[in-house]
Amino acid sequence: MILEKLSLINYKNIAETTLALSPKMNCFIGRNGAGKTNVLDAVYFLSFCHSASNPVDSQVIRHGQEFLMLEGTYSAVGPLAPDQQPAANSQPLLISCGMKRGQKKHFKRNKKEYKRLSEHIGLIPIVMVSPDDNTLIAGGSEERRRLMDVTIAQTSHQYMDALSRYNKALMQRNTLLKQDAEPDPDIISLFEEQMADTGTFIYQQRAAFAERLTPLFRHYYERISGGCEQVSLNYVSHCQRGPLLDVIQRDRWKDRAIGYSLHGIHRDDLEIMLDGHLMRREGSQGQQKTFVISLKLAQFELLKQALNNTPILLLDDIFDKLDSNRVEQIVSLVSGDAFGQIFITDTNREHLDKILSATSHDYKIFVVSEGEVGN
Repeated sequence: MILEKLSLINYKNIAETTLALSPKMNCFIGRNGAGKTNVLDAVYFLSFCHSASNPVDSQVIRHGQEFLMLEGTYSAVGPLAPDQQPAANSQPLLISCGMKRGQKKHFKRNKKEYKRLSEHIGLIPIVMVSPDDNTLIAGGSEERRRLMDVTIAQTSHQYMDALSRYNKALMQRNTLLKQDAEPDPDIISLFEEQMADTGTFIYQQRAAFAERLTPLFRHYYERISGGCEQVSLNYVSHCQRGPLLDVIQRDRWKDRAIGYSLHGIHRDDLEIMLDGHLMRREGSQGQQKTFVISLKLAQFELLKQALNNTPILLLDDIFDKLDSNRVEQIVSLVSGDAFGQIFITDTNREHLDKILSATSHDYKIFVVSEGEVGN
């Protein structure tokens, strides 16, 4: 997948810009706060229909403005997700989004608006590595579940649908658990059965994901770290305790006492281990950064294999807190033929020069200053 042209109006601190992009390497240089990350976030938005960092859509509209417009022209569209309908893949693809403050956003594919935004997910696979990814290690289990969900959702609309139905049943069950009156046993059992049915499918998909991801992750970590440490991933789920319906129902009285559901796939975790110990307790900043980058590169490879469609890779300020040897290995990796189009930001021109000197591929350099983007 190649993003040939990107146009932005009133996206975060960027008033207006149109960029003709390299099919391989696009480097954005500028001070912190200049707007480099906002360009990458706009690319992310066109793939996922939302910002990577702002959960509220209205927050991405430039201050003092009433609307935003995003438009991306893509080429070399690969196959869609396995359970999506096939489409003509050789034609240029125009994706646009318009949104007025206080109103819903409108996403269009080749000028035809989507009825459901979920129909768009997986069309333009993308992986983003950013400083915020440290929450994968330091944050709660919801961050690691999000990694699994974001990856699997790009390959399966059936998974997205199951996750939506599970969350709805979970919310309805929690509402019953919180009420003062004793819940109707037949109604709460219905929601529990819905959670068990969809949750078992989600568990199976996540377990398969973790099994495929782990060897890829170990490969990248060993490559970047020089094989200095042993790392692993450990998927943990209540489904491993027996049939999910039994697990949910056996402690219903406890759930009733605290007012929410203690058991289910909404409590799953992907434990991140370093030399047999939890990474967040043992890893240095450099080791944790290496772990996150390796995990995201493994995510990239898994998507590439599953979709037969090379994702776009967004690398936002990834070299901070890494020693020179690890920087060199990452430079060698991303400069090679295994990766497709890359967007990379840095405040340090030296890092980008190392990458560009190591590649024989086409590249473009953009200078970002106070929301202005220029060559």
